[in-house]
Amino acid sequence: MTDTPNRSTATTARRPDCVTEVRRGNTVLVVSGYFKQGTTATAADKMMKVLEAESAAGERAAHAM
Repeated sequence: MTDTPNRSTATTARRPDCVTEVRRGNTVLVVSGYFKQGTTATAADKMMKVLEAESAAGERAAHAM
């Protein structure tokens, strides 16, 4: 399948902040990521929030048993 999505110049004018390529057999998945411009939180700050939320969810699940 060779369908190419239509992209406006507004979305292609900015280069992605990160690009990840994953290979699964003969398939290549390319994921482009964009971070909010003008933000003050770093990637480490965001990951810490995720880890804290997962930890709190795990503690609640352990108390429910």
